[in-house]
Amino acid sequence: MTWRRRWLAIDLGDRRVGLAVSDPAGMIASPAGFVERRAGKRPPLTALLDKARELGAEGFIVGLPLDQQGEDTPRAEEARRLAHELATRTGLVAEMVDERFTTAAALRAVQAMEGSTRERKGDVDALAATILLQHALRTMELRESAPTTAESPDA
Repeated sequence: MTWRRRWLAIDLGDRRVGLAVSDPAGMIASPAGFVERRAGKRPPLTALLDKARELGAEGFIVGLPLDQQGEDTPRAEEARRLAHELATRTGLVAEMVDERFTTAAALRAVQAMEGSTRERKGDVDALAATILLQHALRTMELRESAPTTAESPDA
């Protein structure tokens, strides 16, 4: 599977779903806003599919909310169902990526730039999705460039 494509990253939250999109070469992640979510309701699948079409997404990166020990959380199953539904409805790849600490990193970044996140929760969610996507892109790039066993001098 080639990773060089336009990816849409999804950072699933209780009230908002943060979004980020990559450039067409799958190298650089940029914030793409957020979609509101009603608390206690299923993820806004139709709105996410609309956004994916609007942005020309060719694959999805869905944040997998694990706990600090790397174990599933109650939201992890919801994220897996969302990824499966996105892939089923679009025929596109939906990769799951560990999203631990992305929101904390986004909060720190916003605070470092402007000092307050009070009125910028949607921006924080989009930035968290951007951090998630950039990490995923870098991981895929490293995986592709790693030597295979046949290329390894120790083989």
